[in-house]
Amino acid sequence: MSPFEQSSSQAPTTRRIDHTDRIHGVDVPDPYRWLEDVDSLEIKAWIDAQNKHTRTFLQGMSFGKRLRERVEVLSAYETVGSLKEAGNRLFFTLQRPDEIQPSLVWQKQGGNEIHCLLDPSSIAADAAVAIMGFEPSPSGRYVAYGLSEAGSDWQQWYIMEVDSGRRLEDELHWIRFTNVSWREDESGFFYSGSEPPPADAIYKAPATKRSIRFHRLGEVQTQDTRVYESPDETGTMSFGRVTSDDRHLVITTQKGTHRQNTVSVLGLEDSSNGPQALVPEFEASFTFLGTHGDRFFFWSNLDAPFGRVLAIDLTAPGRDDWQEVVAESEGVMTAATFVNERFVISALYDAESRVHVYSQDGVLDHEIALPGHGTVHMLEGRSAGTTAYLWYHDVFRPTLVLAHDIEARTTADFREQTLPFDPTQFVTERQIYESVDGTKVPIFVSRKKSTAVGPETPTCLYGYGGFNNPKSPEFRLDHFSWMDMGGQLAVACIRGGGEYGHEWHQAGVGKNRPKVYADFICAAEWLIETGRTSTPKLVIHGRSNGGLLVGACMTKRPDLFGACLPVVGVMDMLRFHKFTVGAFWVSDYGSPDDPEMFPVLRSYSPLHNIREGIAYPPTLITTADHDDRVFPAHSFKYAATLQHAQSGENPILIRIDERAGHGLGKPKPKLLDEIADNWIFSFAALDATPVL
Repeated sequence: MSPFEQSSSQAPTTRRIDHTDRIHGVDVPDPYRWLEDVDSLEIKAWIDAQNKHTRTFLQGMSFGKRLRERVEVLSAYETVGSLKEAGNRLFFTLQRPDEIQPSLVWQKQGGNEIHCLLDPSSIAADAAVAIMGFEPSPSGRYVAYGLSEAGSDWQQWYIMEVDSGRRLEDELHWIRFTNVSWREDESGFFYSGSEPPPADAIYKAPATKRSIRFHRLGEVQTQDTRVYESPDETGTMSFGRVTSDDRHLVITTQKGTHRQNTVSVLGLEDSSNGPQALVPEFEASFTFLGTHGDRFFFWSNLDAPFGRVLAIDLTAPGRDDWQEVVAESEGVMTAATFVNERFVISALYDAESRVHVYSQDGVLDHEIALPGHGTVHMLEGRSAGTTAYLWYHDVFRPTLVLAHDIEARTTADFREQTLPFDPTQFVTERQIYESVDGTKVPIFVSRKKSTAVGPETPTCLYGYGGFNNPKSPEFRLDHFSWMDMGGQLAVACIRGGGEYGHEWHQAGVGKNRPKVYADFICAAEWLIETGRTSTPKLVIHGRSNGGLLVGACMTKRPDLFGACLPVVGVMDMLRFHKFTVGAFWVSDYGSPDDPEMFPVLRSYSPLHNIREGIAYPPTLITTADHDDRVFPAHSFKYAATLQHAQSGENPILIRIDERAGHGLGKPKPKLLDEIADNWIFSFAALDATPVL
């Protein structure tokens, strides 16, 4: 008897209503529209019933407690988040193995003593407040930091005096997706602020209009000066960064998640003439790196799909006078910084990172040796400093911060990292498979060396395929714990991501989106055809846009998978743009308001492709009640529709975290619970036994 048969029970019944939208002449039934009213008492009762059903189901698995304990053991390592230099201090977020949330700390340059400025887990009884960003003032006297509660993208920002640990009275509210950039005299800083949402729809309303503002220390937020208003579209985001010489504010504006932006420069000594447009059109991506006098350096993919570095001189800013500093290479530039008059650039070569240092004239100076075949996903460093900080990880090694001395060309671990496991006991292989149109797609297949590979091997196939986001070798505790327990992991670098630059991304956007799902389905077929697993032993997993990927593929090919784990997924492709920041995603998905895109979106929208009478695979849907990135009603409606349509005994469950959001800032115990529940469900669904 399978574990599922021992734990079978009827899913809660969800009320259906008679509601139909007519879109571009097509009737679109929406019988669970009422589930969009996420704060209603009826939905709170629905959440309680669904969670009770899911908990009862998962608690019926005999190995569940031991599996959760093993996940906790594997999580006992230290992590360093963002790190920034200011004065003679280093500020960074640090989470030790026994801590629930990362704390904001500092240490002296060259020192080892850690000074804790803020432990956010002490703010709320359930530790649901997290640090979402911070920025020290140039001398390190102050630090501005943003807090989020219950996983929301909305943040509140505060300022602390470092020596005394005293929090100033300044408070900034209604902030999401911002950076902070201080003036050299530490009189205040620039930030991106939003208009408040309606009071009754804080976690639901579409994104509000944004502006770049200057906050002067000691003043209330209502006195902040608005120095730049975003264009009228609610889907635009503008960010400001002060140059290291404190002469200019560099303003970049993008439309939602689209990797195209404009660039303007505002003179801070005399701003009466307003911003000077350097890049007036949305035609390519420009990321500001630094300046040398009047020369402004940008990473850009203009006429270079893999990226290059350009210089724009304010004294001759015309496009004909732009200069190429670092030419496009065979690697896709993914991160760059300007340190000690040099460019430090991380690029993907066949989806693995290499990091090079170039002179200000674009001459290759040296390559930085990395600990293995992995990914450098972030670079930090001051233009006037001598150290570049690299965030490195691979499939079996959690993020490790490396400190590289530009002059001495030496690299050392920023902090020694002790792991509760042996990374050498695992192995990764990079393979290539063909999609339906003959496109060659990379796939990384990883496992513990002791795991036998064959049709009976429990295998998790993971993907994302969107927003130019590459899936290169990376450490994820959930995936590592799966491999530690005897599972095999396959990560497909499907189109829509950034593994091979701009063109690879564009091959999976808009009308090309169906290619993304074809790539993923072909990855599953390849794993089966090559004897690495079989349908009854294959689970597919994805988060956010990857949750959409799982939902779209399971409704297209319900016969192909043994289990499905769509997490915080975008499931209603006909209404996604109406909630929170959904309008930002039109750049990748296209808009359902566009009559040419409507049939494309409808053809793969997970919610609208569920058919009654089909035996769908065992499915555990995960979301959170405060997810204001991907509105939780996506998952609510998808779960209710699947439960109604399901034929056969395979369970359709939904797991709804309370006082949590899209994933960032989740307290460690909640994170470990989610990982454990996913694998308890998956091992049971695949009728496999975890190695514990």
